[in-house]
Amino acid sequence: MADLTVAVEKPLTAPRRAPRSLLSRLPAAVVGCYLLVAVVGPPLVHYDPVHTSLDDRLLAPGARVSTGGTAWLGTDGLGRDLFAQIVYGARTAVLIGVSTVALSCLVGVLLGAVAGYFRGVADAVLARIFDVLLAFPAILLAIVIAGAFERSALLVVIALAATGWIGFARVTRGIALSLRERPWVDAARVLGVPGRTVLVRHVLPFTAGPIVALATLEFALVVLAEAGLSFLGIGLPPSTVSWGQTIANGKEYLETQWWISTLPGIALSLLIVNVGILGDQLTARYGRGRPG
Repeated sequence: MADLTVAVEKPLTAPRRAPRSLLSRLPAAVVGCYLLVAVVGPPLVHYDPVHTSLDDRLLAPGARVSTGGTAWLGTDGLGRDLFAQIVYGARTAVLIGVSTVALSCLVGVLLGAVAGYFRGVADAVLARIFDVLLAFPAILLAIVIAGAFERSALLVVIALAATGWIGFARVTRGIALSLRERPWVDAARVLGVPGRTVLVRHVLPFTAGPIVALATLEFALVVLAEAGLSFLGIGLPPSTVSWGQTIANGKEYLETQWWISTLPGIALSLLIVNVGILGDQLTARYGRGRPG
């Protein structure tokens, strides 16, 4: 009986949340390193993508170049330093990824919120647009748009955002539909708060978590798609360094000078894999979009 009394009188404490392991934080650390290289790397590494040095072509990693420096990752078929191309390619990947995701997010969240909250004609029109765009594979539509005009970074962003906004619109619409009948939303409408204000103050804040999680996954897809377009020669112009272009430049030397395509491919793969894992972690935590 004494033991039972002690057990009852002992205060109950909430179970401690297990600390996150270092392995679970590795994707965020890797992505942070890529962002750091994209921001700090280009100002520190001098590189001219148009300049060629035929005396230094196809040098192995660690070889000396004609100017006396060292090609740490080797050179390509035109004598251009591969390390510099990977650094500048990181900046290109981050800029294209962030710009495309930002444009897709802006358009998708705006249309999805309006359609989900106000319903009516806006919701019906958006549903038909979904049906039309989803009938075409996203990468195929991007190839058609990018191949129809002159190559530029802006065109690549528009081509990739042409279907990228759909995911943001669907997530936002679903959350807006579930929140438009909540008590605090009804109370705001009864008090005469304008619908636009209700949408901004009482609906959109609950989309932040799911949208961030979706944006992370979309970023990985955009970076991969941009590399694919550049690999096909219909993406960025030659004056802009891209991992896809660098990989394409080394495809004819795969048997002998493997590093030209392999090293940029590894850099691209590491970024895609770690961003994908980070996106899955965020989706598991915020992706359900519950209003709490």
